[in-house]
Amino acid sequence: MEKYGLYINGEWVNSTSGETFESINPATEEVIGIFQKGNKEDVKSAVEAAESAFEKWSSAPPPVRGEILFKATEILKTEKERLGKLVTTEMGKVIAEGLGDVQEAIDIFEYMAGEGRRLLGHTSTSELHDKFSMTVRRPVGIAGLITPWNFPIAIPAWKLSAALICGNTVVLKPASDTPLCAVELVKILERAGLPKGVINMVTGSGEEAGTEIATNNRIRVLSFTGSKDAGEFVLKNAGIKRVGLELGSKNPVIIMDDADIKLAVDGCIWGGFGTTGQRCTAASRVIVHKNVKEKFEKIFVERAEALTLGNGIESSTNVGPLINEKAVEKSQKYVDIGNKEGARILCGGEKAKIDGRGFFYKPTVFTDVKPDMKIAQDEIFGPVVSILEASSLEEAIKICNSVEYGLSSAIYTNNIRNAFKAIEKIDTGITYINASTIGAEVHLPFGGVKSTGNGTREAGIEGINEFTDTKTVYFDYSGRLQRAQIDVE
Repeated sequence: MEKYGLYINGEWVNSTSGETFESINPATEEVIGIFQKGNKEDVKSAVEAAESAFEKWSSAPPPVRGEILFKATEILKTEKERLGKLVTTEMGKVIAEGLGDVQEAIDIFEYMAGEGRRLLGHTSTSELHDKFSMTVRRPVGIAGLITPWNFPIAIPAWKLSAALICGNTVVLKPASDTPLCAVELVKILERAGLPKGVINMVTGSGEEAGTEIATNNRIRVLSFTGSKDAGEFVLKNAGIKRVGLELGSKNPVIIMDDADIKLAVDGCIWGGFGTTGQRCTAASRVIVHKNVKEKFEKIFVERAEALTLGNGIESSTNVGPLINEKAVEKSQKYVDIGNKEGARILCGGEKAKIDGRGFFYKPTVFTDVKPDMKIAQDEIFGPVVSILEASSLEEAIKICNSVEYGLSSAIYTNNIRNAFKAIEKIDTGITYINASTIGAEVHLPFGGVKSTGNGTREAGIEGINEFTDTKTVYFDYSGRLQRAQIDVE
C-alpha cells in the first residue's frame, strides 16, 4: 500500500508525529492509501516555508504567476480521466460527477490564470486640485486553506487558484476522508512549475493541524469550507486575520402550480440525490403548491425508486455511497426522527450494502413535512428529501426563509412575477429560476447568507477580493500642502 507524505517547502516528508491514517474507498471499504497525520509542528514548518517563499512569489508579475496556473490547467485537462476516476474512488460520487469535479478545477484555474492580466483596481477623481487617486491590489500574505471531502479537487482548486494568482503563499489542509485527491492536485502544481514553498500541504486531523492553521497568527487570511459548528470554532479562535467561511445549508426548491412538473422533477432528483445529497447546495426541501403536490409526488417517487444504487465507477450507477459509516448513521438517525415527528415516508429510509460492502443509503423521500420539523431544519447531508406543502407563493417563501441557513434556492414557475418575487424575497446567496439548486459557474460569486457563512464569496471577482488587500494611492502634483476636507475650494 502506497504511503504519501506531507508537502513542505517543495519536499514530500513524513510527519514529526510518526503517525499515519488510511483513506478508504466508500463503495468497497478498501484502503487506497496511507497518509501522514500532520500535527502543529508540521503546520509551523509549512508556515515557515510559506513565509520564506512569499517575498519572491508576491513580487513576480501577476501574468507570470498566471502562466503557471495555465500550465496546471493544461495538465488537468490531460489528466482529467484519471483524476475523475480517483475522485469517484476516494469520495464515492458517480463517475460523471467525478469528471465534473475535475472540470470545475480546470475551469477555475483557467479563469484565475486570466485574472493575472487584470487584478483590477480603480481610478477616481480627487476633491483637490492637481491630485490623482487610485487603488491597487496587494497580496494578503500566507493563506491557510481548509477544504472538505465532497469536492476533493474542485474546492481546493477554487481556493488555491485565487490565493496563488493574487501572490499569496499557501498552507493547505485537505479533508482526511479524501487526502489523495489533494496530493495529486499538489503534484500537478509542482509539475506546472510552482516554486518551492509557495504551496505547502499538511494532511491530518482538524483538531490538531486544522486548529493550528486557524489560530496561527502568521497566517493572514483563512478560507474554510466545512460544517457550521467547525466554522463557528474557526471564527471564534482565528484571531485578527481575514476569515472566509463557507458552511452548510438547507436549500429549498419551490414548485408553483404553473410549473413544468417534469422539469421540476428532473431538477429535484438531481438536486436531492446528486452526490448522494452530499452537497452544501443539495435540494433537501421541496416546497410544492397544494394544487400540484399529488402529481409531483407520484412522478418524483417513481423516479427516486428507479435510481440505481452502487459503486460510482460503474456507468449504470445513479447514486453512489455516502462518505463513511458515520454519514450512514446520521442519515438513519434523521429518518428515525422524521418518522417520530409524524412525517410520512414514501420511499427509501434504509441502509444498504452492495456485495456486502460500502456505505450506502437508499434515496429517501418524506412527505407531510412541517416547516418546524428537524428533518426540515437540520442539514442531513445525505439522500433524504422532504416535501412540504404551500398554498401560495408567499407561504412558500416564508417556509424557504424559516431555516437558519441561506445558501441556494430555486423556483419552478412560468410566471415572471413569481420569479422576481422569489429573487427579491428569498434569503439566500443564490437563486435559480427553473433549474435546480446546484451547479455553480466559476466566473460568478458563490456563497450564502445567515448561518451559511460570514458574508464572503468565492469564485469570480469575489475570489480575488478574498485574497487581496486594497491599497489606496494618492499622487499630489500641486507642489504645495493640500489638506483633504480642509482646503477644498
